[in-house]
Amino acid sequence: MGAVTPLGMGVDRFWDGLIEGRSGVRSVTLFPTEMFEVRFGGECTDFKLGDFIDRKSAKRLDRFSQMALQAAHEAIHQAGLNLGSVDPHRIGVILGSGIGGLKEIEDQHYRLLEKGPDKVSAFTIPRLMVNAAAGNISMEFGIKGVSQVVATACASAANAMGDAVATIRAGIADAVVTGGTEAALTPLGLSAFAAMKALSCRNDEPHRASRPFDRDRDGFVLAEGAGVLVFEELEFARKRGAHILAEVAGYGASSDAGHITQPLETGDGAAAAMRACLRDAGMNADEIDYINAHGTSTPLGDLAETMAIKAVFGPTSRNLVVSSTKSSVGHLLGASGGVEMIACVLSLANSVVPPTINLEHPSEGCDLDYVPNTARDMPVRAAMNNSFGFGGHNATLIVKRFP
Repeated sequence: MGAVTPLGMGVDRFWDGLIEGRSGVRSVTLFPTEMFEVRFGGECTDFKLGDFIDRKSAKRLDRFSQMALQAAHEAIHQAGLNLGSVDPHRIGVILGSGIGGLKEIEDQHYRLLEKGPDKVSAFTIPRLMVNAAAGNISMEFGIKGVSQVVATACASAANAMGDAVATIRAGIADAVVTGGTEAALTPLGLSAFAAMKALSCRNDEPHRASRPFDRDRDGFVLAEGAGVLVFEELEFARKRGAHILAEVAGYGASSDAGHITQPLETGDGAAAAMRACLRDAGMNADEIDYINAHGTSTPLGDLAETMAIKAVFGPTSRNLVVSSTKSSVGHLLGASGGVEMIACVLSLANSVVPPTINLEHPSEGCDLDYVPNTARDMPVRAAMNNSFGFGGHNATLIVKRFP
């Protein structure tokens, strides 16, 4: 696993920050925000490329691709996957990104208007295209199998991981580098989401702005980062002596077929994805111990997800532990599912559930066990990971302990 998050570079710093209940949300420093309605976000302030890529090469990549490459290097190194000793045509890359190179679009549009068409960079299209991150990971590591991107807004990484599962099950690949990346914390990204009234406006206390399931939540916090994992076919992993962290047990997806941005108030679409995931895993509802919720801190979304969980789990929902790690890092859009899958795997490995920070007064109807403010030590046999996106896309995965 590999991570670039507002809590820091690398999986260890991300996990330590979650368990300590820290917030990675802060005032934006990437660009001036004096004129903006919202002036904070989940910025990866300590992000820097490792030694694997030189400055000249980095300039040919948008920030979302840079983050994906950094996370992929960490994940492949941690997996101990020697790509020189396997068939490169049997290894794939399937990443999610909701937007792609938004910063590149903004930068080059400015150059077009201010300096003229002859000054637009020849690298504009290769930098901005949403498949650039997957393509550059393939080139970096000589991966010659399936290489593609999934763009389903905030469900992108989860759908990408689901496609990775299907690709391995179908015998198309032995291993897939998967997850998601996003770097939409830009002037246009921040102002556009603010114009939708989707963002929290707590400029005076940004660290308290992301507050899923809380009575006083007022929108999500726009964030950036990447979460990348290596999925492998079991016998392939065993043969090469891999240290197996967890089993991906199931995947489910659905569509609301309702509103382009708002979830169904009943949570029916989210519930359908969770039910499909349980069926695919061959598991009963009472076998799930922890749900890493989509939990964005929006008034409609948090309530709808709570209703969906109750609909699927029935009486057993009272025994469930649910938390939203977006309370600590904000909403990484298309990268969210990848980062949150890492949190699920580490919950299994460490027998601890990260908290939902800033949860002080649970909202009416939000009455599950959301692990408020303090991490909880408890055995986790299986964890469910929910991701829901604009367009009505719903995706759910289950990971469980590997024997």
